[in-house]
Amino acid sequence: MSLARGKFSTQVAQKTLASIRELAKQEGRQFQAIVEEAFLDVIEKHSKSKPRTHVLAAHRASLGRYAAVYRKLAE
Repeated sequence: MSLARGKFSTQVAQKTLASIRELAKQEGRQFQAIVEEAFLDVIEKHSKSKPRTHVLAAHRASLGRYAAVYRKLAE
């Protein structure tokens, strides 16, 4: 089963483009596979960089309840 793919066009610094092509060649992979991996890495990085609201709420609640303990641990 193949994935539906879309085409796009963009511009990248020549040095970056050459590095990506060389990496694909060294690894015996297609250029598009390297680019897609890079896109997925960026998506993952950005999706994990924002704390979830319930995690922040639990953090705030614990600060109120355990502030003295946290201060002691920081010493």
